[in-house]
Amino acid sequence: LSNREEKPIEYLNLYLKIAKEVGDKHGEGVAYGNLGNAYFRLGDFKKAIEYHNLHLKIAKEVGDKHGEGNAYGNLGNAYGRLGDFKKSIEYHNLHLKIAKEKGDKYGEGVAYGNLGNAYDSLGDFKKAIEYHNLHLKIAKEVGDKHGEGNAYGHLGNATFSQGDFEKAKEYHNLHLKIAKEVEDKHGEGGAYGNLGNAYHGLGDFNKAIEYHNLDLKIAKEVGDKHGKAWEGGAYGNLGNAYHGLGDFNKAIEYHNLDLKIAKEVGDKHGKGNAYGNLGNAYFSMGTFKKSIEYHNLHLKIAKEVGDKHGEGVAYGNLGNAYDSLGDFKKAIEYHNLHLKIDKEVGDKQGEGNAYGNLGKAYFRLADFKKAIEYHNLHLKIAKEVEDKHGEGVAYGNLGNAYHGLGDFNKAIEYHNLDIKIAKEVGDKHGEGVAYGNLGNAYDSLGDFKKAIEYHNLHLKIAKEVRDKHGEGAFGYYSLGCVFELQGGLPKAVEHYQASINLYNSLRVLLKSKDEWKVSFRNQHQMAYTGLWRVLVEQGNVDEALFVAEKGRAQALTDLMESSFFGGTSQHKGEDEDIAVLKNVPSNTVFQAVDEANVNLWVVPEGKQVQLRQSKLKGFVSENSRSSQSFESFMLGVYTQLGVRSNVRCENRSLDALREGRSKVDETTKEANPQPHIQQDECLSSLYDIVMKPVADLIQGDELLIIPDGPLWIAPYAALKDGNSKYLCESFTIRVAPSLTSLRLIADCPDDYHKKQWCVTCGRSVGIRGY
Repeated sequence: LSNREEKPIEYLNLYLKIAKEVGDKHGEGVAYGNLGNAYFRLGDFKKAIEYHNLHLKIAKEVGDKHGEGNAYGNLGNAYGRLGDFKKSIEYHNLHLKIAKEKGDKYGEGVAYGNLGNAYDSLGDFKKAIEYHNLHLKIAKEVGDKHGEGNAYGHLGNATFSQGDFEKAKEYHNLHLKIAKEVEDKHGEGGAYGNLGNAYHGLGDFNKAIEYHNLDLKIAKEVGDKHGKAWEGGAYGNLGNAYHGLGDFNKAIEYHNLDLKIAKEVGDKHGKGNAYGNLGNAYFSMGTFKKSIEYHNLHLKIAKEVGDKHGEGVAYGNLGNAYDSLGDFKKAIEYHNLHLKIDKEVGDKQGEGNAYGNLGKAYFRLADFKKAIEYHNLHLKIAKEVEDKHGEGVAYGNLGNAYHGLGDFNKAIEYHNLDIKIAKEVGDKHGEGVAYGNLGNAYDSLGDFKKAIEYHNLHLKIAKEVRDKHGEGAFGYYSLGCVFELQGGLPKAVEHYQASINLYNSLRVLLKSKDEWKVSFRNQHQMAYTGLWRVLVEQGNVDEALFVAEKGRAQALTDLMESSFFGGTSQHKGEDEDIAVLKNVPSNTVFQAVDEANVNLWVVPEGKQVQLRQSKLKGFVSENSRSSQSFESFMLGVYTQLGVRSNVRCENRSLDALREGRSKVDETTKEANPQPHIQQDECLSSLYDIVMKPVADLIQGDELLIIPDGPLWIAPYAALKDGNSKYLCESFTIRVAPSLTSLRLIADCPDDYHKKQWCVTCGRSVGIRGY
């Protein structure tokens, strides 16, 4: 414990000691109750239960019915925080019974409020609202303004859980009004925080930030022990709001402040939540291994303090992270653990969410029928507990699953139901995502006019709520795809470029965290690929090369610029493009894989850039995504050669790809089998794909290759031409991550490496005459 927390407990223990010495049983019981409350505030709910049980025992012994009722209520709250909501309800009902027997209207109202909170946590929102209304009624009858305000706040939380964010706003504003009237600073801050959450639910993250800052201001003003923990909670909410805006760097900054305070005040529960929020932020950046690290810390704490609800949430988050890594078996394992816990504690909403996550995992495995089965279970529960937001999410996921089955009309039907609910509850963000999904469905139907209409609606909402991530990923990029399919290439270029601009603006926010940038770049490479693909189709060979180059090794380039020149520069346009080309050695082959083609740009000495294309048809499966199928081809090459069969590329996204693909093949019974490559043909086949198309353009005895994706693991030195001659017999071969990195090495100050005691070099994979 920190010094600030040790003192109150120290004094309470002294009080307890004296009460025992003088034989004051009532005082002893009160001391136990207060110690329970102190440990409750610290997040040590097991210790709190221990002391409240001691209070309960003494209250029964001395016939203190009021103390007995309070002990039951406190035990109910502690079990609730541990996620044991059934036990919590049991104790709150015992408190309610005693309050009614004694005619204690105030205690009766408090018990109703606590029962409402427990049913809210169980996902039984109808029952929760019923109890909160009973609390409200009593508070009004006895003139308890403070209780009336709290009842409004609790009603706001219950309607928020239902996904009715507008109604939640109404209740929280009523709470705020009363809190100001009675000068209840704690209540006022709580109302601001809850209003922030309601606006977050509505997708208005800037308004959410405004309210969370008001909450934070009051928490700092209060300045007591409770205020410090409250301050941490406000930081956590601010982190979630910035997360919603796509400003992950800021989100992590606030979650770390929350974590720091939780550690200071010894709040284990708060510490676990902060770890979970950090895990979610890293997840959204695509840094899945870091995300898993934080969710495991959350899980560890939840188990330590006996927080079953938190344990379930951590399992669910771990499942999502493994799903994104492509380890679907592990993802399903964690989602089933989440499901098991929520069934145990009776959390219906959590159970529904677990079914939804299982559905998404099976969707990723291309087992669309299984996905539909789980999403229907989620939908059934969401309807039972009147969780409108969950119902909408289930409809959207069902739409995506039917899209996967090729039933686009059924997909449209479900996406329209999702939109209807999003509009009802005022969920602008969800409405936007549903429009994007409708756009994708109409795109697949070939109705490009309708697809453009819906993607524009999504884009409009993303701009309204300032969702840059959604604006870039599902707005501009999706429109670029539709225009490309329509043959509207200039429009496609415009939208792909807009998508890239937004991604780059988000990327800047990641500052110097290179591992974040790498993950973020891997997530959003499609926009770059789409743009250079269209430029190639337009015949803009040089410009297409520059775009493909800009999407390469960005984090490495930033690091080199920072190290060599003391800062990260922004792209300076055509002059920089020309400068990059000026530093490119002759016989440089720049590779880019897309769908059924390998695009090969060659920079011959003293000549203009040349582009050649090689078709992958006949070498890889056409039934799977190109990156996966070409990765399979490369793995097949190694298998047939009998060397480095367990090769792992430094690009860990390929590891996920490999793991994901193996699981898809297992589930779909080898629907996309790895192509069979004879050992005596594999090196020649690879040569025919990546070297033969440009062989006539290469002069001299040196060769520089800028590979793409799975081509990074190609054994270039061992490739064999039509005369069975190895490539390394003709060339000294070097491999580099990007053209820009070559320019930076060339521009590096002469004495830099001497000062830094290191050398930057290319990877030599072959020597002439080898």
